[in-house]
Amino acid sequence: MKKLELQTHCRKMLADVFTPVGIYLRIRDRFRDTVLLESTDHHTSENSYSFICINAIGGIEISSPSTIEFKLPGQTPERVNIKHATEVPAQLWSFMQKFDAQPPAEKEGKFAQGLFGYTAFDAVQFFDTITLKNTAGNEPVIPLIRYRLYQYVIAFNHFKDELYVCENVLPGIESEISIVESLIRSKDVPVFPFSAKGGESSNMTDDEYRSMVSKGIQRCMRGDVFQIVLSRRFQQGFAGDEFNVYRALRSVNPSPYLFFFDYGDYKLMGSSPEAQLIIQNGKAVVHPIAGTFKRSGDDEVDQQMAEKLLQDAKENAEHVMLVDLARNDLSRACDDVVVSRYRQVQYYSHVIHLVSEVTGRVKKDQNPFELLAKTFPAGTLSGAPKFKAMEIIDDYEPTARSYYGGGIGFIGFDGSCNHAIMIRTFLSKNNTLIYQAGAGVVAASVPENELQEVNNKLNALKKAIEIAEGI
Repeated sequence: MKKLELQTHCRKMLADVFTPVGIYLRIRDRFRDTVLLESTDHHTSENSYSFICINAIGGIEISSPSTIEFKLPGQTPERVNIKHATEVPAQLWSFMQKFDAQPPAEKEGKFAQGLFGYTAFDAVQFFDTITLKNTAGNEPVIPLIRYRLYQYVIAFNHFKDELYVCENVLPGIESEISIVESLIRSKDVPVFPFSAKGGESSNMTDDEYRSMVSKGIQRCMRGDVFQIVLSRRFQQGFAGDEFNVYRALRSVNPSPYLFFFDYGDYKLMGSSPEAQLIIQNGKAVVHPIAGTFKRSGDDEVDQQMAEKLLQDAKENAEHVMLVDLARNDLSRACDDVVVSRYRQVQYYSHVIHLVSEVTGRVKKDQNPFELLAKTFPAGTLSGAPKFKAMEIIDDYEPTARSYYGGGIGFIGFDGSCNHAIMIRTFLSKNNTLIYQAGAGVVAASVPENELQEVNNKLNALKKAIEIAEGI
């Protein structure tokens, strides 16, 4: 079939008086389907970009296990039956092959040449032979996979204080670039209040979570798994504008992956420390994060805690297992897989983590969705062996994970990929914020300690809700 030619035009502006949040607030009421992605890692030029995506003009959506919806720009959506679940990665990449993306004059144009979206945890049924019985009848329901092509992508280069307004030009799609530029320059920043309503609730009590961890420990002792990540969900009702929660979260928990995806009837927003998968220049990268201690707020004490973390047998055993799992996952689709960084201490706002880096050489013409499938979900959100761990999670946890533990980010027409794991993340739906965290359970685990680890990971999110009421 004839490919759809896509050209990307970019206009550069000086960005020293603008912020991504400020521009996003000006644009979101005029255009539907807006997305904001930021990073607090501005130390190098490669990681110094933030993005605002405006006006979805095409994409992919899987709302049920039996059907994929494809939409090409300017055309009627097409629904296709899923005959075999494991064919889905090939079908997704086949859709992207329908575009003939012309090389842009500016390298920033590449940021607009691809799809932005997410793959929920429960979409693993399309990537492996596992069947999750826990996915039926559990709220909140959001599509399992959703990726969109956007007409405009504003790319901020914080390193140079520049921004590029990138427009994807396609036949039959009318340009509104002048409106976008006018809104960028506008001095009006509309903000609205937020307030929490009622008390926080959970899908299990503290005792029920401790009991679930105890059962997980028994499964480790029996040799069913070496490690398993068991999680707990919380929810909080609210009124007003949940974007204030994102603003607070990016302040209290700065991270490499900050995001706010507005889909109208639901929103995904988070501050994730961990990449699901990065593919760039023929190299695939994953960053296993496993091993967690709580921060004290005192730098000297935190240094001592970091040393204890490096010596802690349980936390290090967990980390080693998940580094091995990352190596195995990448080896299924890559050559020359190596551990390029091992067991580094990294400090976040409320916790201290052990982080490694595993890299591999991507094979020629590799489908990025296939590589995403091979590494999905991250071992740090499931366990080892991964398949058995997911079966136990599905059996023990009372609600389907939905977004939690899935991946969110960008897939390029050139095969590039940059996805974060959806942890430290809110789902906003029906005036309710849903948030979830888990702990890695091994044979040496103590249920009370794992309960506290979950609480430590959620502290930043709960603090963000509190701060948002004062914005």
